[in-house]
Amino acid sequence: MTGLAPHQRQHAALMDAIYRRQVHIYDATRKYYLFGRDRLIRQLDVPEAGRVLEIGCGTGRNLAQIARAWPGSRLYGIDISQQMLRTAQAKLGKGARLGLGDATNFDPAALLGTAQFDRVVISFALSMIPQWQHAIAHAAGLIAPGGALHMVDFHDGAGLPGPLRRALMRWLARFHVSPRLDLAEVAQAIAGQRGLLMHAHKGAFGYYCQVTLSRPR
Repeated sequence: MTGLAPHQRQHAALMDAIYRRQVHIYDATRKYYLFGRDRLIRQLDVPEAGRVLEIGCGTGRNLAQIARAWPGSRLYGIDISQQMLRTAQAKLGKGARLGLGDATNFDPAALLGTAQFDRVVISFALSMIPQWQHAIAHAAGLIAPGGALHMVDFHDGAGLPGPLRRALMRWLARFHVSPRLDLAEVAQAIAGQRGLLMHAHKGAFGYYCQVTLSRPR
């Protein structure tokens, strides 16, 4: 885990511990409750030969879906979990360039060979990143002119029946997942600081929040 600060190595070890066994069933199980991912992918509108980076790429599931939805995309991914990266590399092969890094301060040029991207994706990762606000700010700085940062993550679930909502939150806590209830507000502040356009959408029952930051040309 060279290149990671001590606190980042600690977080990386935690993620590896969580996913050491989960990695084998991750995609099969998460499809039942990581809603909003495929909506995000359908809306990416990747330009021809566009560079798409996923921060927290996990098993590579989303990058594989992006490749199918947007043929010709150049795919990149970073994750802090070596367990996940090994799985993603096996799935994607030479179809994506992947690197081990912390979402808050990785060097894209050093890790991935390019400093900017046409689309940046963060899907259900912010809720597992301790300094998630810094991750958004860092990602916003990687958007190429005319590009966009697309994020989706758990929200408050306010529309769910109380027992179901409480059961969901207990389940998420088992995996060190903390819904970022002020995701839209934090993103709006970063957009204002960086001259970006912001759009937010809440899924049914408040289950998830999807936020897009766009950089004008």
